[in-house]
Formats: sequence, structure tokens, C-alpha cells
Amino acid sequence: MAYNMEQKQLFLQIHPEDNVLVALQDLPAGMEVRFGDKPVRLVSGVKAKHKFTIGALEAGAEVRMYGVLVGRTNAALPPGETITTQNIHHAADSVKLGERKLDWHKPDVSAFEGRTFMGYHRSNGTVGTANYWLVIPLVFCENRNVSVMKQALEEQLGYSKRLRDYEPEVDQLIRLYRAGSTVEDILNADITASKTQEGGQRLFAQVDGIKFLNHNMGCGGTRSDADTLCGLLAGYITHPNVAGATVLSLGCQNAQASILRGEIAKRDPLFDKPLYIFEQQLMGTETNLIREALKHTFAGLMQANQLQRQPAPLSKLCVGLECGGSDGFSGISANPALGFVSDMLVAMGGSVILSEFPELCGVEQELSDRCVDEATALRFIELMKTYNARAEAAGSGFDANPSPGNIRDGLITDAIKSAGAAKKGGTSPVTAVVDYPGVANKPGLNLLCTPGNDVESTTAEVGAGANVVLFTTGLGTPTGNPITPVIKLSSNTTLYERMPDIIDVNCGTIIEGTEAIEEAAHRILDYIIEVASGDTQPKAVQLGQDDFIPWRRGVSL
Repeated sequence: MAYNMEQKQLFLQIHPEDNVLVALQDLPAGMEVRFGDKPVRLVSGVKAKHKFTIGALEAGAEVRMYGVLVGRTNAALPPGETITTQNIHHAADSVKLGERKLDWHKPDVSAFEGRTFMGYHRSNGTVGTANYWLVIPLVFCENRNVSVMKQALEEQLGYSKRLRDYEPEVDQLIRLYRAGSTVEDILNADITASKTQEGGQRLFAQVDGIKFLNHNMGCGGTRSDADTLCGLLAGYITHPNVAGATVLSLGCQNAQASILRGEIAKRDPLFDKPLYIFEQQLMGTETNLIREALKHTFAGLMQANQLQRQPAPLSKLCVGLECGGSDGFSGISANPALGFVSDMLVAMGGSVILSEFPELCGVEQELSDRCVDEATALRFIELMKTYNARAEAAGSGFDANPSPGNIRDGLITDAIKSAGAAKKGGTSPVTAVVDYPGVANKPGLNLLCTPGNDVESTTAEVGAGANVVLFTTGLGTPTGNPITPVIKLSSNTTLYERMPDIIDVNCGTIIEGTEAIEEAAHRILDYIIEVASGDTQPKAVQLGQDDFIPWRRGVSL
């Protein structure tokens, strides 16, 4: 990345081949900026995070960022023109099987040599960063019974995050209403917000919680959907952050218990965690089902409580890389910082997962060339082409991926968004390409086929083995996960200061020039170790943000 040196914090050229610059702050119309020895006068005002042309571009000309094709012009553009959805459209380079490009610059990790985290060691060699018990429905018909179990267990065992904190505010509003207050009085009233409070003391000190998952699948869709759901649930049950599970089945649904057991065996042939499966149609009344499920769950918690955290090398970390609510700074601050963290983890023998395939459109060639062998590269190309073809058949396509919020903040084509999003994966070789809902915990960089939807993708990364998730955002999102800590990193300081209740780490220091990417990466890895050891809870865990959405394998961008 090259800053202009005379006016350092005004704009940024990300790659030497780019023909557009990124505004680092709002720039007024008519302002003259100097790029190297070339003056560029801005045709119109350029908002921070948006891009403007360096020189004149003809109609149909390439627009390049991050050194790759990210769009083409709809009409001739003068120097200093802001690029928008009106004057450029999405375009990306075609992809083909190329030569292997496996050389990469391994970062210096001497500062972390010998470092460990305190984790829960499982019999299959994986290490958890937490210790949860799961209660899962095999079909949506059992969601109510899962909720009944939650009501019976959560608060009694000290796991409830009491969400009654705003009752005093409502009481105040009621008193104002009864006293004759007008609508204007109510809207102008100063009511004091309260914070979420934990429930009582935990009965089982070594169990971080009981997580009750709900979903709307298991029957009524295709048999393939049911098989995929069982694969995802098996990924959660065999996950290193899970001590055991209680599964509720109706009995007649497509997602049969036998399919779930088969998927568990695929992932862990010597599976030995407590697993209790109850079928309502066999057991009769709800009372019979719930009482047996409660007894077995309690017994399982007693076993889970016998585990203790013990030191583990950083190579036992499997980190999911995620972004959501991205902005024009995500690809030049938070995502490159995660890329450096990724390279550090890979250099130490750890695993990282890069997913969201619609957000890799435009960088397929680079990623396929980085695959360790041709078979892996062809697998990646095949999954990308098949996914996009299905999206186009449904009247969409990868080019429809950017959200209104993305576009408003400077990510105006999918290729621009993708080129920045891919920076999370660093520069190391791709060791595995995995289709959903498979396991992606091979040492090195794993590519996992998921949609770009934040929660669906995070859900999939955890099912694939991620025991920590790093989630970058430029606009802000509260997304979390039931069993894996999700660390939220802001691309800009304004967001970090505006939404401190959901953001854990600020990467806006990179934009401001007060911290280098490598320095931020070291700070992030230190924080990961704290979270993985249970010494610190990220905001999503504190808030009880337990988002869980399985990907129904239709088109979801």
C-alpha cells in the first residue's frame, strides 16, 4: 500500500497497478491532490472510503484495485471522478488452471515461540477454547421441546443471561403515561438504560454453558437438505468446544438419527463423548421425553464438569475468518491485519478457514494458483463456477452480493468487496478446499464453500472446526455463535467508539497511521490467546449472541 507522502492521511493507493485511489477522509469537490508528481483535481466531493480515478478512463476501460480487475466503466471518466454504481459495473478476470505459486514470506513469529493457551483437550487430539453442552433438535418440530428444556435448566444451573434489565425503564414509561404524559413527553423522557446481568452462580464451574439450538430444517425440504443438516449438527457435536449433546428427534422426519450417527462417525470414528438421542414418537408424552432428557443432560453435565483447562500449543487453534457489515476500509485495515494473523498461525502449524465464496469472486486465479496441488485448485474452481451458475439460474449471481450498506460505504462491485475480503486469508498456500458442511481444520489455509451471509457462514465455519472466529466489520454487527467465541474487529475508529458494546478490537489505527499492520496483528493474536484461554470473553459472548443458521443449500448470497 502506498500513501501520498505530502498529504499522508488523504488517500491511499492499495496496489501499484491500481488506477483508482481510496479517500481516507471526506475530500471536497475542486480539491487538488498530488499523486506522486501528478496533480489530480477532484470533479466532485469524494466521501471517505470511496474511490476516485487517477487519470482519464475511456468507456469500457478496466478499473483495477488490489492489482486485479474489479469493474469496467460505463462511460468515459475524467481524472478525479468518483466511481459509483452508475458509472462502473462489476467485472472480474476469468480463471483457469495455472501454475502452482506456493512461495510465500513466512512472518517472524519469534515473539510467540513457546506461547500456549489454556484449553480443553479432547480424546481425538483437538483442543477446545470452551466447554459447552448442546441440546439440539433434529427437526423443527422439536424446537418447542428444546425451549422447554432451556426454561427448565438454564436459570436453575446459573447459565441464564437475564434480559429483564429494561423493566425499570418500562415501569417509568407506564408511570408517565398514567400521569397523563403526551406522546411528545414520552419521546423526550430521559430513561436510564441498564446492563445485561448474569444469572446465579454456575453449578458446574467447568462447563461454560448449555446451548440450545433451534432451526427450521430437518423435514419438508429435500433429502439432501436433511443430510446436510445432519452433517452440520455432527460438526457441532464433534467440535472441540463441545463436551456432549442431547438430541431431540420426532421420529418420522427426513433427518433421521441414523444419518446423524453416520455423520458423526465420518468426523470422529472413535467418538466417545456423551450423546443422548430421544425420539418423541417412541417415548409417548412430552413429560416422558422431557424428564428423560433432563436426567441424561444433567448426568452429562456432571461428566463434562470433570474436565480442566490445560496448556496447548498455538498449533491447536483453528481460526475462522469472517466479515460482515463491511465498508471501504475493511480491505485496507482489519482484513489485512487478519491476513497477517493468518500467516502467523499457519507458520506455527495452526489452521485458518476462509469462506464466503461469493466474496472471493475476482480473486479466484490468485487463490487457485496458491492451492498446494492441481486437484485442490480444480476443486476450488469447480465449486466457484457451480455456485455462481446456480445463483445466475435463480436470477442473481455473485455480482449481486454487495449489500446497500456495503455500496453506501464504498464497496460498489462484488469484485471490489471480494478483493478486500480475501485479504483475511493472508498469503500462505491453500492446503485444502472443502465443501459445506465438511471439516476444514487441516493445518494451513482452508477454503470452505459457504454463502456470504454472515451468520450462515459463521455457523458453517464453526461446524467445520473453528474454535475461534475473527469477524471484521466496518458498519457494525452483533453476530456471535453458540459454542465458539466470535471476536469482533472494527475497520475504523469511529465504529469502535460508536459501538463499544459489540466491538472488541480496533483496527482503525492502521487507517490513521498510528499502527502498522504487523503491530495490529500481534495485538490481535495476544487477544486471541486470552479468549482461547477463557481469561477474556469477547462482547458477543458477553451479550449471549448465539446466532445459528444452517445453510439450506439453495442459493443464498
